[in-house]
Amino acid sequence: MKQSDIDKLLAWYAAGHRDLPWRRDREPYHVWLSEIMLQQTRVEAVRGYYARFLSALPRVEDFANAPEELCRKLWEGLGYYSRVRNAQKAAKLVAENSGRFPESFDELRKLPGVGDYTAGAIASICFELPTPAVDGNVLRVWARTEADGRAMNDPKIKKEIADALRPLYQKGSCGDTTQALMELGATVCLPTGAPKCERCPLRETCRAYAEGTIAEYPARKPKKERRIEEITVFLLRCGDLIALRKRPATGLLAGLWEYPNVPGMLTVEAALRQAEDWGAHPTAPETVAEATHIFTHVEWKMRAVTIHCRSTPGRFTWATPEEREQKYAVPTAFRKLLPNE
Repeated sequence: MKQSDIDKLLAWYAAGHRDLPWRRDREPYHVWLSEIMLQQTRVEAVRGYYARFLSALPRVEDFANAPEELCRKLWEGLGYYSRVRNAQKAAKLVAENSGRFPESFDELRKLPGVGDYTAGAIASICFELPTPAVDGNVLRVWARTEADGRAMNDPKIKKEIADALRPLYQKGSCGDTTQALMELGATVCLPTGAPKCERCPLRETCRAYAEGTIAEYPARKPKKERRIEEITVFLLRCGDLIALRKRPATGLLAGLWEYPNVPGMLTVEAALRQAEDWGAHPTAPETVAEATHIFTHVEWKMRAVTIHCRSTPGRFTWATPEEREQKYAVPTAFRKLLPNE
């Protein structure tokens, strides 16, 4: 990729790009929050969460001082919950610095949850530093324009591409260069055989386009197979109350609320015995449903058993519908098991 390619890309970006709420200013809190939310998550899914989060916590100091349960609730359904835990740790550090974000790549990189990509994005967009932000979109653009057949999910290769892009960042357009590269990958140089090459400002110099090999890029190392876990989830109801319990402070979905569950796919009879052992005094089950939820490295196969109970044992937290909606952050993996949620 040459400087002339970047110039074409910047002209294309200036002529028209998506109106995203986090692009309307270069406030570091806004850019940082949006980049954390956008990790592993589609833009359209983030829009509502971004607006809701800033409405509740408009300043980084508000985020730093907010109760953990509120932060988790605002994040509910967005997934990858370690992001919000690390983000609040970072917010506390920024708040201790009078609400000022670090203004260098290396110092930004020290914030919890901030990797090379996020640090590069903040440094270039907010502080006009020549720090490329190389995500999947940018890697795809690079692989195709350069006909680069190396594995784009290799961290070493990602760093080499960032180093190659850095000299192309010019004073006064660093932020737009980052945004334009990401925009091209997100809206034109699309994955899975659906690129819109006729709209690409780099079509004339794209090697893969010239060679007719667009579909071959980007190359990737094979992913490890996901581990499959089977669990039985209990939707224990007593009147309009339903049983919740808090997950451990570490590990998958740490600190969030869940419906009680046990490993393995229990029969209905075994599930009723388990509920009895917990002291819930169950009546006959109402429904049995099955679902699958996929995380990055593990796949849950779930059997959900709805059981009406005569008792509310203290080992669980028994929540009303209003409390589930407003107070307790229950991840999507569990929320989708309950009808009307």
